[in-house]
This record gives sequence, C-alpha cells and structure tokens, in this order.
Amino acid sequence: MATIFISEFISAPALAMLRKHHQVTYEPESYQQRGTLIASLQHVEGLIVRNLTQVNAELLAAAPHLKVVGRLGVGLENIDLPTCSTSNITVIPATGANAESVAEYVLGAAIALSRGFLPATQQTLAGAWPRPRFSACHELAGKKLGIVGFGSIGRVVFHKANAFGLQCVAYDPMLTGAAVEIGQQAIPLLPLNDLLANSDVISLHLPLLPATKNLFSHLTLDQMKQGAFLINTARGGIVDEAALAERLRSGRLGGAALDVFEGEPAKNLKHFTGLENLILSPHIAGVTVESNERVSLLIATEVDQFLRSTS
Repeated sequence: MATIFISEFISAPALAMLRKHHQVTYEPESYQQRGTLIASLQHVEGLIVRNLTQVNAELLAAAPHLKVVGRLGVGLENIDLPTCSTSNITVIPATGANAESVAEYVLGAAIALSRGFLPATQQTLAGAWPRPRFSACHELAGKKLGIVGFGSIGRVVFHKANAFGLQCVAYDPMLTGAAVEIGQQAIPLLPLNDLLANSDVISLHLPLLPATKNLFSHLTLDQMKQGAFLINTARGGIVDEAALAERLRSGRLGGAALDVFEGEPAKNLKHFTGLENLILSPHIAGVTVESNERVSLLIATEVDQFLRSTS
C-alpha cells in the first residue's frame, strides 16, 4: 500500500478506486497553502495535481520518497520536468482524455463568433431588433480552419470540423511532410505563415514553451487573414493579449475566443473592455462533467498501476 497525496480536485469514483489499494490524503484546496502542502509530502510516493499546484524543485526536495506525479490534464508547465527526471520521478499526463470537451468548445466558439451570438443577445435584450446586421453573418461550412498544433486534441478538432463542412489545414513544428493521413482522410500541413494568411478561423493547440511564448505577437497576428477569428484553448502565454485587443478593436480581426490567459486566475483584462467580438472563459474548455471523469479515472488508474508495479 503506497501513500498518495492529491492536492486538487479528482472525481469521487477515481478517489474511491485509489483508496481501495493505497493510503490517500485528499486535500483539494491544499495548493493554496504552500507551506502546509510541502510539509505534508515527506512520506508521499505518489502526487496527483491539476495546473495550480507548482511542482517545482522546492516541493520535490520536500518529497524524498516521491515516485510518480499524475497530472489531471495535459499541460506540464507547472511541473519541473528536468528535476523530476534527475530524481527518477515519473510524470503521467492525461493525454487525450479531455480532447472531446476542448474540440466541442472550439467549434462552439467558432459558430458563436461567426454568427455574432453574444452581441446579438446584448442588443436584443436592450430593445433593439438588429436583424439586418446579424443576417449578414456567414456560415462556417466551406470556410478554412487552421489548426496550430496537431496532437491528440487538434486531431479531434479536425474530425468535428469536418462534420461542419470546414476545410482544415494544420501547422505543427514537430511534424514533417505535406499532409497527415488520418484514416481515409488527409489534412494538409502548411508553414505557419501560409496557414495564417489563408485561414478564416485559427485554433491553437500548442504547449507553452520558450519557442511558443508570445508566438502570436503583433507580427504574427498581422499575418492573419483580414477578419479572421482566433481561438485559444491552449495556453495564455502563446498570445500577446494587448496586441490581440488592438486588432479586435480596429476590426483587423473579426473576433476571438480566449479560454486561457497569460496570468491565471486572470485579474486584469482591462485591455479587452468594450469589445463585443470577444468570448472569454475561465480555463474551462477541457473541463466538463464527462471529461473530469475520464481524466480522473485515467490518472487514478495509471498512478495505481505504476505504484503497484514498483512496490
């Protein structure tokens, strides 16, 4: 029986499964009390976190028996991977478990932006009847979706976008060749500048790395097609928020949906004030009842099997 500490939310069935085989401490708000959290890890062999627990060198030094870190999600920016590697600590992300939820968010945001649902609601509630304006919106069918980052989530976005009649192209710095074959279909791989210039909607699915930090700066945003939409469900640091706000305000870009921000929780978004062609949400694209269950059970199963195999 191994000792596991869980510092953020996990589903009840996943927690119950772990408790059948291990001694589990479940304190889903403990990431907020850093000192108390670190003091609790002296005998822990397994740690399960989401994105708010900073698994850095300080924390790892306080957990000398730690063997495995389970990440309830896919981004690993909050985990010190080099220190984990040198300390022989395995890191397990929930790759693919929230892809359906993220892909639904992307397509829903694309539809809402292209049809102007949010400003139409606000104006109709205010007593206007802006039928001429919103009758001039466009369908998504036949438009081009540029998927930037073509991993597990990007591929689910591709499948769902096909059902809406979108033409998809992709850019991924880790992939080579002219196209990626997926079943009976192929998606063209383009250089980033070609994708930017030709896509009506761009959806971001890249990790936050030194190479992707502020990748969508004013220079990159200005390469996008006039009136295009940008959807970011990846990481906030990839997009220069102030530069994006300027281009939304000027009409250079048609709209944007941001589920992630440079600082989270996002406390200062004044640069977006007054924009009606903008959807903002608090990092929930990949978080639904269903995806929470999949992510929780996947990580619980993987951590359980790892600890039992190494005991």
